[in-house]
Amino acid sequence: MDKTIHLKVNGQDHDLTVPAQRLLVDCLRYDLGLTGTKESCSVGVCGACTVLVNGKIVASCISLAVAADGAEITTIEGLADDRRLHPLQQSFIDHGGFQCGICTPGQIMASKSLLDENPDPTEDEIKDWMMGNLCRCTGYYKILESIVNGIAEAKGSAQ
Repeated sequence: MDKTIHLKVNGQDHDLTVPAQRLLVDCLRYDLGLTGTKESCSVGVCGACTVLVNGKIVASCISLAVAADGAEITTIEGLADDRRLHPLQQSFIDHGGFQCGICTPGQIMASKSLLDENPDPTEDEIKDWMMGNLCRCTGYYKILESIVNGIAEAKGSAQ
């Protein structure tokens, strides 16, 4: 059975008719063409599909699109401002916080959520917050360095 839902994704309103069982990751990728959100584990444990729904971290690979009806969703594509990358996005580039790139959008979205909740986290708080985001390529040092520097840049640009 199809359902009509309303989503506000990256500031744009969308009315969609989707199958009731449609996953949010599939709705974002295939219905809206926002392919930055990646699906990796399909069971909600790796963090690659992380998006923000009403400002909170959500594993979009296990969330139904109909459950997000009326919600405001931010994806990796929504972080850039007028073609300028968010400081966290730029920091992942500058500090090599990625290799294959599958987990990178989820890493950045989770760290953005941390920044929104705690604009001055300690390294231990960053590590604790990021526990739900896995990477199969790196030893996490470059990811941590990217987040630390991205948060510092975001703080500096907000002043």
